[in-house]
Amino acid sequence: MRRTKEHPEVNAGSMADIAFLLLIFFLVTAVIPKDQGIYRKLPKECPPGEDCNIPIPDRNILKIAINSKNEVMMDDKIVKVAEVKDIARTFIDNNGDGSCTYCNGSKIATLSDNPSKAIISLQSDRNANYNQFIEVQDELTKAYFELRKAYCDNVLKRPLDKLTKLELQEVKDAYPFILSEAETRTH
Repeated sequence: MRRTKEHPEVNAGSMADIAFLLLIFFLVTAVIPKDQGIYRKLPKECPPGEDCNIPIPDRNILKIAINSKNEVMMDDKIVKVAEVKDIARTFIDNNGDGSCTYCNGSKIATLSDNPSKAIISLQSDRNANYNQFIEVQDELTKAYFELRKAYCDNVLKRPLDKLTKLELQEVKDAYPFILSEAETRTH
C-alpha cells in the first residue's frame, strides 16, 4: 500500500474575519484631513451688452500685494501680516463721504468713502508662498468679522450668533466683503 501524505489545512475563515475587523478599525479611527481653501462667492458674469469695466476712484481701493519674497505690501509700504487686519479695518470703516451712519471712521481723505464702496485688491506674485496668501486672506476675513460684530453689538444690539436671516443679510449689506484678485484700473 501506498502512503499518501496529508497536508494540514489552514482555516482561512477566521483570518478573513480578523482582516475585515482590522479594516473597519482603521477606517473608523483614521483622521481624514479637512479640505483647505477659502470659501468665497464668485461674482456673476457680466451680462452681454453691458460695460462691466466701471472706473473706481483710487481712494476706494486698498491695494495689497505679496511679492516673490513673501513680503506683504499695502499701498506701496511693506507691512507685517499681523498689521493687515487693522489697516483694512481702518480703510473699510473710514466713512470718507459721511454717508455711513454706523461707521466709526476718521473720514481720512485718502481712505474709502464708505464700506459699500471699499474694495480690497489682493495680488500675489506667482512665486509667493501659498500659505502667505492664505494668512493675508485670514487677516482680511478677521477685519470684516470684527466690523460686522461691532455692527451687531452697536446697531442691532444683538449677539452675532442670535441673528435672524434678515438681520444677517443686513450685517452683510452694511459691510460687504468686496475682494478683487484681478488687476484693478483706477481713474
